[in-house]
Amino acid sequence: MSGPTADVSVRVAWADDAPAVAEVQMRAWPEMYGDLLPAGALPADAAAVAEAWRAAMTRPADARNRVLVALERNRVVGFAVTSPASDPDCDPVADGELGELVLAPDERGKGHGSRLLQAAVDTLVADRFTRAVTWVVSTDDATRTFLTDAGWAPDSAHRELDLDGEGTTTVKQVRLHTAIGDRAGRD
Repeated sequence: MSGPTADVSVRVAWADDAPAVAEVQMRAWPEMYGDLLPAGALPADAAAVAEAWRAAMTRPADARNRVLVALERNRVVGFAVTSPASDPDCDPVADGELGELVLAPDERGKGHGSRLLQAAVDTLVADRFTRAVTWVVSTDDATRTFLTDAGWAPDSAHRELDLDGEGTTTVKQVRLHTAIGDRAGRD
């Protein structure tokens, strides 16, 4: 006989999830990006962040733009964003992008990230993409290892983002990719 199992899941976000997604973002981003961004660059207005998420969920620019939420019981503990890839060397019909994969800091190491990543890939496959890409900060070894352990690999693309618009705060990123979806005519 097995013991009790956790009540965990991943689903497409609803507009009513916007405040919870914003709360996860506002808790996680300082830890994820605080050392990279200039002081005051992180969002501070929870209501404005929640409204931006609500708009993204209810009026996406593309029908294939999706927000997924990881749940423990009915509590949002993380989120992922998928969309067509927008890089100039990507095909927006065949290449999907994992734009964000964010967990609340105290929820890491509990399997939510793996479930969220798998659900994001499943969502990209359902949207008929055959390759997925994502950008990772070049110094973020933990995220890169998590993704490479899941089958992603560098594809030689890299970029440098200008975070303050003046060239004084930049961050280097590398792109990872993985083949997904219907390959070789399988059903």
